[in-house]
Amino acid sequence: MAKNNRFETVYSQGTIDVVKVLVDKETGVNYVFAKEGYAGGLTPLLDENGNVVITKIEK
Repeated sequence: MAKNNRFETVYSQGTIDVVKVLVDKETGVNYVFAKEGYAGGLTPLLDENGNVVITKIEK
């Protein structure tokens, strides 16, 4: 099976309780992933104005 490298981890904190920031390398959209125990979630990262954080992608 081919390896898909669409998402890149740009920040990671913790080992049991984990917070990561991922960047979609196709769209530039930043996501926050949080895991605590058996629960976890993923949501777009927002700036102070409530806009989605987008990283410029060099192709």
